Amino acid sequence: MTARIRRCPLDFTYTLRDTCPVCGNATASPHPARFSPEDRYGRYRRIARTWMT
Repeated sequence: MTARIRRCPLDFTYTLRDTCPVCGNATASPHPARFSPEDRYGRYRRIARTWMT
């Protein structure tokens, strides 16, 4: 079984757990999403991202 490192968005603590051992909040993956040049819906995602900000 392989585990990916995770990071707490509040105190930036790195861990392998789903919750932060320091503050108890949920952790998230610090890795970016995979990029594919054949992404059919990338254009719509970029439009949605600019619309939300």
